[in-house]
Amino acid sequence: MTPAQPDGGEVFFPPQVLRDYALLADGERGAVIGPRGDVVWLCAPQWDDPAVFSSLVGGAGAFSVTPLNPRYVWGGHYDDGTLIWNSRWVTTDGIVECREALAMPGDPALAVLMRHIRVISGTAPVRVLLHPRPGFGRCRVDLSNGGDGVWSGEGGGLHLRVSGMGRANANDGVLQQDVQLRPGEEHHVVMELSARPLPTRPPVPADLWTATGRAWATTVPAMNGTVAPADARRAYAVMRGMTGATGAMAAAATMGLPERDEAKRNYDYRYAWIRDQCIAGQAAGAGGATGLLDSSVHFVSERLLADGTSLKPAYTVRGGRVPDEHTLDLPGYPGGTDKVGNWVNGQFQLDSLGEALLLFATAARHDHLDNRHWHAVEQAVAAIEEKWAEPDAGIWELENERWTHSRLMCVAGLKAVSRYAPATQVSAWGPLADRILAHTADTCTHPSGRWQRSADDERIDAALLLPAIRGAVPTGDGRSLATAAAVRKELLDDGYVYRFRHGPGPLADAEGAFLLCGFFLALTEHEQGNTTDAFRLFERNRAACGSPGLFTEEYDVEQRQLRGNFPQAFVHAAMLETAHRLARPAAP
Repeated sequence: MTPAQPDGGEVFFPPQVLRDYALLADGERGAVIGPRGDVVWLCAPQWDDPAVFSSLVGGAGAFSVTPLNPRYVWGGHYDDGTLIWNSRWVTTDGIVECREALAMPGDPALAVLMRHIRVISGTAPVRVLLHPRPGFGRCRVDLSNGGDGVWSGEGGGLHLRVSGMGRANANDGVLQQDVQLRPGEEHHVVMELSARPLPTRPPVPADLWTATGRAWATTVPAMNGTVAPADARRAYAVMRGMTGATGAMAAAATMGLPERDEAKRNYDYRYAWIRDQCIAGQAAGAGGATGLLDSSVHFVSERLLADGTSLKPAYTVRGGRVPDEHTLDLPGYPGGTDKVGNWVNGQFQLDSLGEALLLFATAARHDHLDNRHWHAVEQAVAAIEEKWAEPDAGIWELENERWTHSRLMCVAGLKAVSRYAPATQVSAWGPLADRILAHTADTCTHPSGRWQRSADDERIDAALLLPAIRGAVPTGDGRSLATAAAVRKELLDDGYVYRFRHGPGPLADAEGAFLLCGFFLALTEHEQGNTTDAFRLFERNRAACGSPGLFTEEYDVEQRQLRGNFPQAFVHAAMLETAHRLARPAAP
């Protein structure tokens, strides 16, 4: 399928189902690439900046490598343990591949997107098309050929240069070049984007590929101690590819992708959530991969030291304030909207403080906490002591309530970090944990003996599995056992787990299954000694991805489709941690 080019010269590729997209990322930004070799989403210079290619949400701009023969089938794969993607097309005349990556190590100020075309057999010419439109399509880039086969231009506050398109035709801001190769021949295209003036000379493609391969090889561990090494490496690569120099991990690469068609549940997730960051750090620490653990500790501790008891639920990847929600006047992804920014600014999420302490405890177990980090621990404890009785938005970012999960996560965090703290602090933090637990037990224990969502909401919630996994109460505690039983009975369907019941009808009528919750239940079954059930859940949920092996937050069980922003980093973290823990006996 070729791109559409309506009147006015705009180029766009019609959107695909999310399971067909892959991600290229270098830590500082991410590109979403589709089955036609179409980069449909790339924000630059960094994750939360305006998009240069935004056709994913109905904007303008594209950068594609697509077979000229319209009769082709698509496939692809990642190089093991990397986010280097290999598009592959089998046409009626031959087979052609395009290896694609954002250059590593990532530079916060400079994006370099590399494309390496090679014919495997037969004849399979491709068309390379570049149509940059910064500012979500609002700005143009006037490209000029410098006479050396290199095109360059400026627009939307960005400098752009592309090499490898010396024979391209330029028409109204669109570069187009057909590439015809014989088997064994290759062709490189390299695009550079920066808010600063570019280096004097374009980079050498071979040098870029060598450095990128080396960076991935030295970053992603072997994961041989897990039950699924290849998938664990991919999950770690996704988390690494979404974690930048500040230590911040973008929650997702995209914005506005619907969790449910036309239900107005679509958000901008291009920011760093404290909770997600902590989940990722704990997952990395579960297998001793201290690189991502250290990044998470750095970002979370710096935010605590800067904001103290006023810690926000989320920040930009630079550590700044998340912009308020607004729209762009774009069509949006089908079923979604073009929403930018996030309403998280006005929320308080108590459980994030408990997650921060669990993260610090994981780092302390690896002897990776310094004095500055311990000051951040003290800030988190002070915030819990001050605010634990206040209503909060909770893990699901709902209306303010005294959520059981939030309070129990604070208990888990206090208990975990107290194992490594000086005796004087333990003497204060232990009683605080006991006080919160006692109050929560008095007000939030269901008549059946399980935990309930809050004092005023008797429903079961899959998030209530996590406090026992993290040690707020023992796994064998009657409330833990009853909570797990209720989740199995009320929220488990065909191997997938839903957050909570919205009403009396089928679970899938309200939302998709939450993969995070599926991995929570797998960990719970493992801790309770139900090994077969744990593996069944793990295998079911780790298969809920597209062919590139990437997860979104929700999974539409009926249609077998991905739902929500793409890819969702904390789901990869949950899969990684589960793969580690299932390889070991449950803790006593």
